[in-house]
Amino acid sequence: CYNTGYLLVVQWVAFGALHAAGNAEQKARFLPGLATGALRGAFSTTEAQSGSDVSGIRTRATRVDGGYRLSGPEIWCTNSDVADFVLVGAKCAGADGKDGINLFIVEKGAKGFSVGRKEDKMGARGVPSCPLFLDDVLVPEGNRMGPEGSQGFKLVMEAFNTSRPIVAARAVGLAQGAIDHATAFVQSRKAFGRPIADFQGLRWMLADMAMQTEAARQLTYKAASMVDAGLTGPELGCMAAMAKCFASDVAMKVATDAVQLFGAAGVSNDYPINRYFRDAKVVQIIEGTNQIQRNIIANSLLGRESRG
Repeated sequence: CYNTGYLLVVQWVAFGALHAAGNAEQKARFLPGLATGALRGAFSTTEAQSGSDVSGIRTRATRVDGGYRLSGPEIWCTNSDVADFVLVGAKCAGADGKDGINLFIVEKGAKGFSVGRKEDKMGARGVPSCPLFLDDVLVPEGNRMGPEGSQGFKLVMEAFNTSRPIVAARAVGLAQGAIDHATAFVQSRKAFGRPIADFQGLRWMLADMAMQTEAARQLTYKAASMVDAGLTGPELGCMAAMAKCFASDVAMKVATDAVQLFGAAGVSNDYPINRYFRDAKVVQIIEGTNQIQRNIIANSLLGRESRG
C-alpha cells in the first residue's frame, strides 16, 4: 500500500536521524518506541519559503536558561497530527545560511506548540500532512540534537539520503500496481470484437511500462544496498537522488499510460487507476522535488556541494 509506505518513510526519517546523531539519553527515550510502533515521530524542515532550500529555514531557536525558545511556522509536516514528537529544523539566533541549523525534539503537548488542519491533497490522502505552529515553545537543552549549529544541515541531508531510497521503492510499487491493473483491464476490455490486448500499439505500451519499472526497481535496489552497507556522504546522496528521481518519474509515466489504457474508465472513481495517477504526482515532489534531485546528481558529478 502506497500510504503505508509513506508512513514508513516518516517513521524512518525520525528513527534514522536519532540513531545517527542522538545522544545516549535521546536514543534510550525514543528509539525503542519508534522501533516497536509505540511512539510515532515526524520530521519537519519545510516552510513556505524554504521547501527545497533547507538552508533557507527561518524558524528560530533562541537560547534561554535551560534550553531554547522556538518560534516559526512549518508546513507540510507529514504525520504531525498523530506524532508523539516532531524533529524540527531551526536556526540558532544570529545564524545565516546553513550555519546554525539544528534539529530539536519538540514533544507533543509542549506549550505554544500546535498542529493546524490537515491539508486536502490530490494524492497520498491516506497520510495526514499539516502545518505546525511554534509560538515561543520552550525546548529543553537535552532535546537539541548534536552540538549547537554544527551538524543540523548535514544531519538533514543524511536523513534524506536514507529516506529517498524508500520513496523510490514506493514509486516502484506504485508503478507495478498500475501495470497489474492495466494488464488485467486490457485483457478483459473488448473492442472491434476482440480484447484490446491484441492491438500492437497497446501491447507496446505495456512492454515499455514493464521495462521502465524494472529499471527503476534495480536502481532502487542499488541505492538501498548502499544504505544497508552503511555508506554516507555524496556517494550515497547521488545514488539516492538518482533512485528517487528516476523511480518517481517512471511511476508518473507508467500511471499516465495506465490511465490511457483504461480510456474513459481511467478518469472514473469506479476504478482505482486514477488514484495511482494522483499518488504518482505526489511522489515526484516529496523528499525533495525531482528538479532538486537532478541538481544533487549534477553537483556530485561536478564536485560541488548540494543545498537541498
